Amino acid sequence: MVDVDPEPTEQPAPQPLLRMRGIVKEFPGARALDGVDLEVRPGEVHCLLGQNGAGKSTLIKILAGAHQPTAGEVLLDEAPVTIPDPVAALRLGIATIYQELDVVDGLTVAENIYLGHELARGGVTRRSDAARRTREVMQRLGHPEISPHREVGRLPAAGKQIVQLARALSREARVVVMDEPSAVLDSEEVGNLHRIVRELTAEGVAVVYISHRLEEIRQLGDRITVLKDGRTVATGLPVADTPTKELIRLMTGRSVEYAFPDRPGVPEDAAPVLDVEGLGLGAVFEDVSLTVRAGEIVGLAGLVGSGRSEILETIYGARRATSGSVRVGGKRLRAGVDVAVAAGMGLCPEERKSQGLLLDEPVYRNITLSTFARLGRGGLLDEGAERAAAREQVEALDLRPASVDRDARTLSGGNQQKALLARWLVHGCRVLLLDEPTRGVDVGARAEIYGLIRRLADAGTAVLVVSSEIPEVLGLADRVLVISDGRAVHEGPADEIDEHAVLDLVMEGSVA
Repeated sequence: MVDVDPEPTEQPAPQPLLRMRGIVKEFPGARALDGVDLEVRPGEVHCLLGQNGAGKSTLIKILAGAHQPTAGEVLLDEAPVTIPDPVAALRLGIATIYQELDVVDGLTVAENIYLGHELARGGVTRRSDAARRTREVMQRLGHPEISPHREVGRLPAAGKQIVQLARALSREARVVVMDEPSAVLDSEEVGNLHRIVRELTAEGVAVVYISHRLEEIRQLGDRITVLKDGRTVATGLPVADTPTKELIRLMTGRSVEYAFPDRPGVPEDAAPVLDVEGLGLGAVFEDVSLTVRAGEIVGLAGLVGSGRSEILETIYGARRATSGSVRVGGKRLRAGVDVAVAAGMGLCPEERKSQGLLLDEPVYRNITLSTFARLGRGGLLDEGAERAAAREQVEALDLRPASVDRDARTLSGGNQQKALLARWLVHGCRVLLLDEPTRGVDVGARAEIYGLIRRLADAGTAVLVVSSEIPEVLGLADRVLVISDGRAVHEGPADEIDEHAVLDLVMEGSVA
């Protein structure tokens, strides 16, 4: 009789360290999450995928204690927990590293790392201990050159990201959530980040990793959960066994309808207004060339960190190009925002609250900000003329509330965006640069903003718009330029490329 080895029994999956079940989150007039499930095991990198608006940010804010769920439960080691605030999350061992740099510029590196859990004895902060431990964690992160005493505001974006990582390590977290952590890092720093993540998981830490970059997910991830329209459409997918096309299929197709205005088409003989040739900005992007004609909307599609926002800022003169040229109406522009504005160019930035608006100034002042020279008499501003010009735009754009004397801070996201657009309508710009024009804007206001952008183009304005929401780019633009890792990888009419192809381009660099 021949001995036969028994069939190998499958090893049971380890118990999850973190489980989120049936998570619902409702905001006034919208349901951001509609029964999301997520299960993360100790020592794994669990990747969270989904397009903008899928609910990823809302989900991790619930985990971080920044939002409270409307329904559902969170379990750690299979025991239900409540996370009423970020301090509670940290006490439970959950550390979150946000995509938006969450540091205090005016404090030192050590003060940022130990903010909220200061090292103290007898009520006295032990600064020397904080400095020593900061040096140790910076050594572990591969950045011994970052001094504990350095003011964080003097660090570049990548340095601030390292400080956020150091803060998570200082808490000895059991679960670390990373939201697009590589977006502000160069290739060498990304390699260092991956090393740190592997060290954490080797120690049994669970990492929830959000990234749009499939190459990065394949290098680093173990399993994947995909969100779409606030719901879990797949969870626990093994990274190694799930093809790219399947992930793209799961991520695409939306329940929200985009109410885009009709595209009348741009005459072939329409004059070029904006010409960009061979534009580059150090290691951020290179050799970008594009033309926008009068009455045309050109969309830049790309992921966070692809260089798309920096392209707009460089065209606008807010960043000094290292190569190439920008022309408006055939005239080459020198670097500088004042030069761009004088040439008839306007920019609505991605971060409208911090970069675009004076939140504590009235609406009329925000609208007339770029038109002071035309609204003054004898070197003095004419507030009556400011209010009249602003009131005309408020009525035309149906900005609500209609009072031009309210502080901009009191407006909703959609109406803040309308106020920014009104600024450039008053100015009468020839070229309008829009960076994520509908971010944080509800569906109804989106349709109004789309209509306004199209009316501007129909009136002869050349519009260049950036959006990470692919349906928005394809529905709004006449032509599309796809940006991947600082390079233009495709240019063509918007109606000749679909969402799947754009996702292939931005994630893999070529159409599958």
